[in-house]
Amino acid sequence: MSKQHTEKVRVFALGGVGEIGKNMYVVEVNEDIIVIDAGLMFPDDDMLGVDIVIPDVTYLVENAERVRAIILTHGHEDHIGGLSYVLKQVNVPVYGTKLTLGLVEEKLKEAGIHRDTTLRLIDSNSQIKVGETSVSFFRTSHSIPDCVGVCVETALGPVVHTGDFKFDQTPVDGKHAEVGKMAMIGERGVLCLLSDSTNAERPGTTKSEAEVGQGIQDVFARTTGRLIVTAFASNVHRMQQVIQATVQSKRKLAVVGRSMVRVLTIAADLGYLEVPEGLLIEIDEVKRYKPEQVVILTTGSQGEPMSALTRMARGAHRSITLTHEDTVVIAASAIPGNEKSVSAVIDQLHRLGADVVYGNQSVHASGHGSQEELKLMLNLMRPKYFLPIHGEIRMQHAHRSLATSVGIAENDVYIIEKGEVVEFTQNGARLAGKVPSGHVLIDGLGVGDVGNIVLRDRRLLSKDGILVVVVTLNKKQGIIVSGPNVISRGFVYVRESEELLEQANHLVTSILQKCMAEKKHDWAGLKSSVRDGLSRFLFEKTKRRPMILPIMMEV
Repeated sequence: MSKQHTEKVRVFALGGVGEIGKNMYVVEVNEDIIVIDAGLMFPDDDMLGVDIVIPDVTYLVENAERVRAIILTHGHEDHIGGLSYVLKQVNVPVYGTKLTLGLVEEKLKEAGIHRDTTLRLIDSNSQIKVGETSVSFFRTSHSIPDCVGVCVETALGPVVHTGDFKFDQTPVDGKHAEVGKMAMIGERGVLCLLSDSTNAERPGTTKSEAEVGQGIQDVFARTTGRLIVTAFASNVHRMQQVIQATVQSKRKLAVVGRSMVRVLTIAADLGYLEVPEGLLIEIDEVKRYKPEQVVILTTGSQGEPMSALTRMARGAHRSITLTHEDTVVIAASAIPGNEKSVSAVIDQLHRLGADVVYGNQSVHASGHGSQEELKLMLNLMRPKYFLPIHGEIRMQHAHRSLATSVGIAENDVYIIEKGEVVEFTQNGARLAGKVPSGHVLIDGLGVGDVGNIVLRDRRLLSKDGILVVVVTLNKKQGIIVSGPNVISRGFVYVRESEELLEQANHLVTSILQKCMAEKKHDWAGLKSSVRDGLSRFLFEKTKRRPMILPIMMEV
């Protein structure tokens, strides 16, 4: 129990609600700010050119002296991927389990901040003091080892964050969720529960990882040619199942993809993966073996454009050329929003003649609990108030329905948007305004320098292209010295539109002559006149609105 007298507790999300990814949740206990997770999200189709998306941490930066720690529930990218960006702005201790910190350390080295960051190891039995607030943990089952739920102690009762979880009765690593500990926390009277909503629309229970292992072995046993298996790079349990099936089928294993190799190396070094001596071969060695002697474990389960599997499907991989004798196993499901990319890769694989095993429940199981498991968590914790998190809005609403079905009053369930604050006091709970929140877009080395205006320009360019007008003026004499030259990129094909561009050229000339005759010599006015006149003309002729960029020089 927290020793400080708690006047109020505030809980809100900076990411992870109303969306899949970039999970970041904040618990404030008086002056202590505790951050849970710091994830990333991959961009939507309309975020042209953007690499990744992270939460807006303006509130944390403005209150940096009160931020005590970042606590990580597990090592998936949507929970740790934004950490290096956040720590550059708010440098606080980071708490995580052994595998989670192993994965984090590599990211911090890449970002060049590992020497400046304090990493503190915890496990499910740890009890720590963060500022004046006590925090404890409980083990959960998920698709990566070393997952924990977080219990933040307050004088009003514990605030519990489940992390990602399911109740797997036959986990691959033999480590079961600590149901007894969850029940004990529930017995004490949980103030507020934040729980994973990903599968809140899916009835029943989620299949065990052990069944997936058997399914993968069945595919290996009936396949006579080369096997290519793709899965999430961070799904260590799936990786172990592929390794076991490779050993049983007396094959060699080549691992492709930077993230896959990194996770395998870290997990093996820390003892979370058993890799028999002599099993692994380099990708360049694959050609030395017969097809029936080889398994290739690769990235690309989400159809990422530059992933190894996508390059194989396009016939652009430097080491692997797929043939009709190959079998490709997609041991993952598409993240919402990635269905189109995954379908495109599957189509390309079929065109090459490969046998593709996908959408098959025998080779994949979700890492998230379905409705009966979510109800079990609610019954174990018996919270006074409930916040469905980690999911799109419809998933949060489905989770609210589950909560009311097990006896939680509908008024005590809060469907929150990013930045919306739920405040708890002795008098109850209420919505208490908003803190700054939203997307921060990472494009190359730029962090947050791509905003709505830049995206709007990129969308405009991608739709109707650009028209550049170059002209040189002598403003003293009021004459055009050279030009105008009209250059089209992505608007019309010049050789087939010479008449249109010639008309555009004459229009720009007449606009500029009229302006100078009227003694309008300021650059902004000249450019605006050209842009407006040309835009109207081109829309009348083509019903398109290209970006018009006048470039004017003076002699």
